[in-house]
Amino acid sequence: MEKLCLVLWRERELLDTLLYRLEVEQLVLASNRTEHLMRAARDVEAVLETLRETEVLRATAADAAAAEIGCPPNPSLRQLADAAPEPWSTILHEHREAFASSTRQLTALADSNRDLLTQGYRQAREALADLGDSTDGYSPDGSAVGGTPVARLFDSAL
Repeated sequence: MEKLCLVLWRERELLDTLLYRLEVEQLVLASNRTEHLMRAARDVEAVLETLRETEVLRATAADAAAAEIGCPPNPSLRQLADAAPEPWSTILHEHREAFASSTRQLTALADSNRDLLTQGYRQAREALADLGDSTDGYSPDGSAVGGTPVARLFDSAL
């Protein structure tokens, strides 16, 4: 149980780091300072990769804890918390509540970031359409399929 709780703490720290990295990404998106967007996205991906690795450790520790208290293999955190003796039961329930709270926060922030990205994409597409040579889509080989070219006059004095 002790090893499982250590892994759960590590996961909670990683989720907190992910929340921070998503907030940074959101600030970059909201400020339209896109020169830092790729770095912010890489930071998010790095935390997600570490989380994936930690999930394997958690699954292994959870199976060991389940065997220790007589639960079937591959238990959920709720099943472990319900079957564990005190004080482990309370500790595992607290971890579960913290994970649920973090998940809600992360989902809301990720949704907000997706909306900002969609809005930025739409604005970029509209700006490119105003310049002419509109792209209606792309062919299977990746080349642009454009609409009807429109003649534009530009004032070179500007």
